[in-house]
Amino acid sequence: MNYLELLKLASPEVAVVVTALAVLALGLASARGAGICSAVAAAGILFAAAAVLLLPEQATLFHGMLVIAPLTSLFKIICLVLAFFTVILARGDNTPRHRGEYLALLLLATIGLMLLVGSEELLMIFIGLELTGLSLYVMAGFDKTDPRSAEAGLKYFLFGSTASAFTLFGLSLVYGMCGTTGLAAIGQKLTAGPVQPLLAAGMVMTLVGFAFKIAAAPFHLWAPDTYQGAPIPSAAFIASGSKVASFVVLGKIVLVGFGPAHGSAAWHAMIAGWAPVLAALAALSIVIGNLVALAQSNVRRLLAYSAVAHAGYTLLGLIAGGREGFAATLFYTTIYAFTLVGAFSVVALVRRETGGDDFKNFSALWSRSPLLSGCMAIFILSLAGLPPLAGFFGKFYLFSVAMRAGTNHGLLWLVALALLGSFISLYYYIAVLKAIFVDDPETGTLNPEPLSSINLDFLQRMSLIVLAVGILFLGLMPTILVARIVASLP
Repeated sequence: MNYLELLKLASPEVAVVVTALAVLALGLASARGAGICSAVAAAGILFAAAAVLLLPEQATLFHGMLVIAPLTSLFKIICLVLAFFTVILARGDNTPRHRGEYLALLLLATIGLMLLVGSEELLMIFIGLELTGLSLYVMAGFDKTDPRSAEAGLKYFLFGSTASAFTLFGLSLVYGMCGTTGLAAIGQKLTAGPVQPLLAAGMVMTLVGFAFKIAAAPFHLWAPDTYQGAPIPSAAFIASGSKVASFVVLGKIVLVGFGPAHGSAAWHAMIAGWAPVLAALAALSIVIGNLVALAQSNVRRLLAYSAVAHAGYTLLGLIAGGREGFAATLFYTTIYAFTLVGAFSVVALVRRETGGDDFKNFSALWSRSPLLSGCMAIFILSLAGLPPLAGFFGKFYLFSVAMRAGTNHGLLWLVALALLGSFISLYYYIAVLKAIFVDDPETGTLNPEPLSSINLDFLQRMSLIVLAVGILFLGLMPTILVARIVASLP
């Protein structure tokens, strides 16, 4: 293969790299070029998405370092769309003062996500993780005027670097015991014989590293402070884009690479493997995330702890295993990501107007901005899993797949715990809606200027409407996305 063919197959990543460099140069050349930087970043993302559509249906480069397949192309586009909405969100956010540098970091993180979902080789997966992580660390601490942003960046960096060490050590043990870094080859090695203790330790350490990436308990301690302290566009991208890519690559690792060492998490037939480890992480995440979220009075911290619980729900599909279980996980993490981007967009607008994002800042939002209130209601009710929104079908799909997994309903205990967690979550989600639709504004806490008079540009308004309508549409017709995901799976 010559370099021209390689450049053609890697054209989406190349387009994003060129866009990042162009945005960085524009930001350095002109201190007032924020609008131009946003426009160039958005155009580059759209061009990269078009380049993904022009890729061949199947191709493999360098023994799996870059894989082109329907699944990878689909989730590259999803990551690019999430980055596009984040660019629009950052365009209306006043926090990042150096817009060119900020958008360049966002684009570099997007490249990392594309490498993650487009690789089936451990070394390239780790490179993608580090490129994404280093960019997101800086984005979390980007606002120098806010001490909470510095705290968020520091905590995210410390926990992330520790998790990266666990991941790299685990991957090195897997390589040492299997003699290969390709996921398919690792799966073949595990089929050949029993799992050795060192290999089991490597698998557990790898899972620990990814548990940090998806904010699964007890590796979630970075999430509340990062979600609350980071600039809102940064928090939105951390909560959406990195979660989607992490679940895609985690599914590939456990179902393709570690597939033969699945084990069983069934209550009546527990068998050692990675499934019981993920089941324990899922159970802890559901319990801790939902119970701690009950005590929150800040919307961003509430979304952080609910993200911990949602990580537990999403793991159900991987624990169930198989093609259908992976499809349920991918569908749920996709609709959850778009829901969170929408919710953070509303939070950003409320914070810009009122100076905060506590419950009191959302008081009587309905009387001041019906558009923001209606969109936030759709996002919150979808997170709660109420019909006819996409979150309801996502949970139903996950829970039904888990119930059918194995024999004699072995994952019934985990499904029952997830149902209980979903029931508990109704309380704190409805608390947000109560503040929006029922509570009166507290004296002295809100700007007397009505929120509906915010100067929302066309892109911000349309992005909120598109996200809200998309969540409603996927709730009414989920098979459109589900069929595409299932058809893309090998």
